[in-house]
Formats: sequence, structure tokens, C-alpha cells
Amino acid sequence: MADLVYPPVIVAIKTLWKYLGLRFDFQGEENIPRNGGAILAINHVSYFDFAITGTAALPAGRYVRFMAKKEIFNNKLAGPLMRGMHHINVDRENGSASFVAALRALKSGEIIGIFPEGTISTSFEIKGLKSGAVRLAMGAGVPIIPTVIWGSQRVWTKGVKRNLKRKKFPVSVSFGEPITYVKGDDVDAAESDLREILLTMLHEVQEKYPDSHVGQRWAPTRLGGTAPAPLN
Repeated sequence: MADLVYPPVIVAIKTLWKYLGLRFDFQGEENIPRNGGAILAINHVSYFDFAITGTAALPAGRYVRFMAKKEIFNNKLAGPLMRGMHHINVDRENGSASFVAALRALKSGEIIGIFPEGTISTSFEIKGLKSGAVRLAMGAGVPIIPTVIWGSQRVWTKGVKRNLKRKKFPVSVSFGEPITYVKGDDVDAAESDLREILLTMLHEVQEKYPDSHVGQRWAPTRLGGTAPAPLN
């Protein structure tokens, strides 16, 4: 698969990170396979999660193909870039086509990035997961790499005015150990297992985060922040 668009986009994204002054802490990069298909199952707290997680995977020598809603592909600017980077268009009214496209990409050895919560969590806690990541892993016979991102919500998240001023926000990304689910496993049990792993990883990342969460709009109520309470 030719990648003519991804490299220049990476240059532009890295320029943006430099401008914003973000201080990245990437952990667990060794858990990303150097060859073969895999799924990154990522929590979702901001509009920049795609780009930041993709940046964190670069030291492993892998490009991540993200599953993203069709509205992004319909955008006149973003659409051609998304298609050029071979991301996968998700039409929620016709999910079978995107599932087949992701399955094909995984079997051809690509890494697919999925946000199993479906949308940004406005509480910044991990919501209930949809079963797509687990079903894809079972169908393609590839591992899931549980992935947690934290701090990106301070720059741009749902319901809050974006902050693109130069501030040295800490942003953490942690890649967990690969999980293997196989055909015949209970999907609901696997989904629950994945969520518990993501929860544990998120709490560990939050404990190590250098800035205080207390009184902050970008922090969950569980940590003394003022974000909206979880809906579930």
C-alpha cells in the first residue's frame, strides 16, 4: 500500500505539536508489533486523539489506519487526506462495509486504530464499549493493544472551546500488552475484560500525570475535577 500522503501529514502534525509546546510521554511502544495486523483500542477524550496516538506509534515504524466517522471523510479538506492515509470510513447506518474494510486491512497486516467508546467521553471516564474492536480481533485473528491517552482534552475536546495557545501541556499515551481473543470466545465477556484493562491503565496514567486534576474542567469528578459526571 503506497503511502504518499501520510509522510507529509506527519511533518505538518509534528510542526503543530512543536507550536503548541506539548510535552509527550509515550510508554509501552515495545508492545506494538513491528509486523502484522493489530488493533489499537483507544479511550477517547479529545479531537486530537487520532493524531497524537498516531504520532506515538511512529517509533515502532507503523502507520495507524484509523476508523473514523464518515462526516470527516465528507469534509472538503480532511476527506482527501483521510483517504490518502488509508483511514477507514465508518458509516454508522451501514456498519458492515466499514467492518469488512477493517477486516481486510487487518488481514493484510495493517494496524487499525479504534475508539471503542464510539464518541468522545465528556466525563473523561471510560464509557461502555461497543463490540466492534473485539469482533474484528476475533475475525482477523490479530491482537488488541489496549491504548490510553490522557491530557489531550486540555487542548480541544467536546463542549469546551479549543485552546491552541502555546502552553506546555503534558500529554501521555500508554500502549498495554497485547490481548488475544479468539473465535468462540464470549464477545460480551471479552468486551468487559477489555474495558477493565483500559480502566486500570487509565488510572495508572492519571496517577503519574504531573499536573494536579483538582478543580480542573479537563479532569473527572473522581479526581476532584469539574467535568460533567459520567452518564453510565
